[in-house]
Amino acid sequence: MAKSERKSPPENAPPIAHGAASLPSVVVDGYNLMLRDKDGFIGDKASKSAFQQKLDDWRKRLKKGGGDDPLGDIPTEDLSKKQIDALIKGKDKEASALVLGAVDDFAGELAKVLTRYLKDKSWKKTERVVVGGGLKDSAFGELAIARAMVLMKAEGLNIELVPIVHHPDEAGLIGAAHLMPSWMLQGHDSIIAVDIGGTNIRAGIVETRLKEEVDLSKAKVWKSELWRHADDAPKRSATLERLVDMIERLIAKARKSDLDPAPVIGIGCPGIIEPDGSIARGGQNLPGGNWESKHFNLPEALADAIPKIGDHSTFIIMHNDAVVQGLSQVPFMRDVAHWGVLTIGTGLGNAHFTNKAAQ
Repeated sequence: MAKSERKSPPENAPPIAHGAASLPSVVVDGYNLMLRDKDGFIGDKASKSAFQQKLDDWRKRLKKGGGDDPLGDIPTEDLSKKQIDALIKGKDKEASALVLGAVDDFAGELAKVLTRYLKDKSWKKTERVVVGGGLKDSAFGELAIARAMVLMKAEGLNIELVPIVHHPDEAGLIGAAHLMPSWMLQGHDSIIAVDIGGTNIRAGIVETRLKEEVDLSKAKVWKSELWRHADDAPKRSATLERLVDMIERLIAKARKSDLDPAPVIGIGCPGIIEPDGSIARGGQNLPGGNWESKHFNLPEALADAIPKIGDHSTFIIMHNDAVVQGLSQVPFMRDVAHWGVLTIGTGLGNAHFTNKAAQ
């Protein structure tokens, strides 16, 4: 493919800022909503670890009652999603019933959390909620989502809960393409995207496929690299170096395969993202140091390390990771005006959107 000209912004184009409320297709009504009750943050009751606790509680209740644990000696935290799914579908009906009990309890907590969110000003008028994160990628997770919707409808809350369209590992990358105004993507067939989490960092090349669908509904992850930094406990500087290496390898692979990445990098990162790219709060689980320091700015550090992509200066845009994962759903939410996203993982990420055409 011949080298593409970098497009210039149209006249009177609004400035592009990190963590912006106004994005090309949607307004971000709010994100990282942190409501509390007497036990702490309510979102903690609908996280991955909360489901594990529900399952563990059921196992302990069985043992206390003098029954045998049908799951054996394996610790709850060591059970994979595939193993839990197999238990639900397996021939051991006692084990299946045990897991389903935990699913039902977890769905109840998810319904309560979402009911609280819907009372917040930023979640008013919600018509649909997309559920992503690692728990979605499982049969028991999708069952919990459906059960929570049934519970809410039984209480008169006619809210649709749907699993996110893309695989959760890919949604956080594909959503980055929706951070960019269309003029930045024109003349190129892919972008570089990064999804930073408390356990993993994933970087990838996203094919935009704009010639097939201009709304990015056909966008897909071409290649990606995953680093489970939680296993290495790196310093912040080493984390940045590893991320730069990942991105540079992906750019080289794309060019070798005749893909033409736009000179932009889209990043999803936990926390409250300030317009200058600094993290105001919520970055406490990120690896190797204080990411909220006034002396550290991830977009600036990346731009210094990768000053050019091809012949053009690198442009970097960053937003909250739940926002970015939710943005991957934009093409599939045109039949509603107001919608939210929950990402169930280490914690419970959240964001709420209004489609611009519906304002």
